[in-house]
Amino acid sequence: MPQRHDIIYLDGVSKAFGRTRVLDDVTLGVREGETTVIIGPSGCGKSVTLKLMIALLRPDRGHVSFDGREITMLPEKQLVDVRRRMGFLFQGGALFDSMTVEENVCFPLAEHGMATAEQQAERCRRVLALVGLDGLQHRYPDELSGGQKKRIALARAIVLKPDVIFYDEPTTGLDPIRADLINELILRLQEVLGTTAVVVTHDMASARKVGDRIIMLHAGKFILDTPPTDLDDVQDEVVERFVQGRASQDELDAIKAGSLGAQAPREYEPTEPNA
Repeated sequence: MPQRHDIIYLDGVSKAFGRTRVLDDVTLGVREGETTVIIGPSGCGKSVTLKLMIALLRPDRGHVSFDGREITMLPEKQLVDVRRRMGFLFQGGALFDSMTVEENVCFPLAEHGMATAEQQAERCRRVLALVGLDGLQHRYPDELSGGQKKRIALARAIVLKPDVIFYDEPTTGLDPIRADLINELILRLQEVLGTTAVVVTHDMASARKVGDRIIMLHAGKFILDTPPTDLDDVQDEVVERFVQGRASQDELDAIKAGSLGAQAPREYEPTEPNA
């Protein structure tokens, strides 16, 4: 059963694509006001979990609730009001190349018919100031750096003043300094806006810095649920290898066996020197 402070609750959720079982009867509550970080290897279903939370995907079995209201089978028209309370930072930013920064940031306001043009411009200025980019309103995405694009996309994610912000691999493609800046912004937005956050990442430095709680997804199940301070004390080989970025011995043996058994491609075979 969901706890009183769970703003999102997955109850016995399963999801498969063809023969691939991504989530297998998982239950998870996302606590209001906290940053929950979901870690796990690429392709394990982290982004699928996010999409289930905002009903972009429907579970094969189980139920998803938002703020006490089940959204599993709500029609798209009724989901509009639910999603207005959510902000989403897509992995690649997903900015519209043909729109200015201001048009990108104000797009959710325009889509929902909220606020006058002047009010939209003021809201845009405020959220850009929060991410440290006020003054770039009239630039286009191709005039921005990768880090700036992420921050503009983050400004768009908070322009509707959401209750929950979802971050899908927020530091991917950024150098360590720009990645740390995004981490600092995640922390600052939680402090200033008081929002709940769900972060999907395989960046352990980011997970440790922004998370109140770290959950690991592996083979369709959540196998870890711990505060970052206790992460290094977890006695589980799968968790330890992921946290330390260490391949398994089976994987290393497979590479070694393949290397020893494979015949070198003809173009790499040594040739006799010219006479």
